[in-house]
Amino acid sequence: MKFEYTGRHLELTPAMRSHVENHFARLEHLFNGSSKAHVIIEVERGKHRAEVVVNWHDHTLTAKSALPDMYVALSKTIDKIERQALKLKNKIIDRKHTAEKTAVVATDGREEPAAGDSPRIINMRKSSSKPMTTEEAFLKLNTQKDDLVVYRDTETDKFSVLYKRKDGNFGLIQP
Repeated sequence: MKFEYTGRHLELTPAMRSHVENHFARLEHLFNGSSKAHVIIEVERGKHRAEVVVNWHDHTLTAKSALPDMYVALSKTIDKIERQALKLKNKIIDRKHTAEKTAVVATDGREEPAAGDSPRIINMRKSSSKPMTTEEAFLKLNTQKDDLVVYRDTETDKFSVLYKRKDGNFGLIQP
């Protein structure tokens, strides 16, 4: 991790620098050495203000503290940065772990059997098959996004299937 220091109304001592770098040493596992920290230390009216800005990948973490003791203010500020970094890192990890598998995305949500497995039947959804005429099934097929409608024909009292064909027409399967 690279550090930049800015002191306002005071001279930065090597002890302050080592204090900051020792605190960030325990956070090294979070940042993986690929970040830059800007530490701003200021004294005004007896209050010691510490501000730390960390640029980490595409994110900027910022924390401030104002206390009577400079070392305590630096420690509190670095603790705030640690909490932000943990929260951000967990958020990134959770987002990657809950992502859909590429095989499922490529097959549009349907799983395909592996090379050595035998084919399986996968229930996609349940549908109600209420009695209707072929015209009612045609209207239902036009209003839904599916490509087929299974229904009980009111005239024959048998199940029928009405489906959309690739040429734009409709097919009817009757037993």
